[in-house]
Amino acid sequence: NGQITSNKINVTFTQRGASADLNGLYLIDKQQKSSTEVKVMHCSPDCTSRQLFKGIADDVSQADFQGHIFVDYGAKGTEALQSSKNMQLTDKAKVNTQPFLEIYNDDVKCSHGATIGRLNEEEQFYMRSRGITLEDAKVLQMISFIAPVLEQIPEADREFLAIQFEDSIRKI
Repeated sequence: NGQITSNKINVTFTQRGASADLNGLYLIDKQQKSSTEVKVMHCSPDCTSRQLFKGIADDVSQADFQGHIFVDYGAKGTEALQSSKNMQLTDKAKVNTQPFLEIYNDDVKCSHGATIGRLNEEEQFYMRSRGITLEDAKVLQMISFIAPVLEQIPEADREFLAIQFEDSIRKI
């Protein structure tokens, strides 16, 4: 609920076989701003990193994501995946996403992707034809969109956070 939220994540792999799963989620509205910077440095062989960041922006809010995966010369066998998926609920909300790969080794599996989309009106129509209100259809779509990030949270905390996010989504 902060006006401005800023996250900087730096991971450096210095030992063979290390791994990290990085997941993030934002829900912003009104004039809120969210900024996420992620830098993952693969400096040793056979390391793995997986990133999944998702967000929903409403009203005149603004979200920025900058992701950088660096693979050093000696980091053979690296596997690095980066995904930034965003939903923009209004034309005035702004989402900027900049994934970046910097690779200096041929023996790697690396990918990045970024999307910015909207709620699916055809899915809403389908749900409404089954008796679901428009508001509930939108909420279901947004919960479905963020679910892959919520699934990464330990089960003991997941239900509490899912309820918190649903409450926040309903306020958007």
